[in-house]
Amino acid sequence: MTTELPYAADAEVSLSYDELEVLRSQYEREVAAGHVTVQTKFNYSWGLVKSPIRDDQVEGVRLLQEIYRSEPTRRRECLYYLALGHYKMGNYEDARKFNALLMDKEPTNMQALSLGTLIDKKVAREGYIGMALAGGAAAVGAILLATVIRRASRK
Repeated sequence: MTTELPYAADAEVSLSYDELEVLRSQYEREVAAGHVTVQTKFNYSWGLVKSPIRDDQVEGVRLLQEIYRSEPTRRRECLYYLALGHYKMGNYEDARKFNALLMDKEPTNMQALSLGTLIDKKVAREGYIGMALAGGAAAVGAILLATVIRRASRK
């Protein structure tokens, strides 16, 4: 199935400040008027998720979760951007969960396949970093233990 939405690698590009402000202004106008359309809320949450600012990403994910719960026709789009938002925030298990839900519905979705690859690479990278840190801590511990034993044997 083809999609009009960008692959995950393209989604790493943030909107400009001015572009996000247009979305924010529209959303805030509708909030002030007492009625926010689903499209405006989605557009704003999409822009927030793409932001490099974590607080924006958190707010974008929150808004997307609201849309996901209340608008069944928008769930497919929400799943992808929920996965992307969690990925960008470093919540890789949640990113995997939402991406897997999308893959269950659309197994050939190129966005989800691309995002799944990005998630797997980040998880592997963090695993390597974790192993390196654990190995470094073990080496420091061994050096300290050897120093304590050496000092104890000199006395």
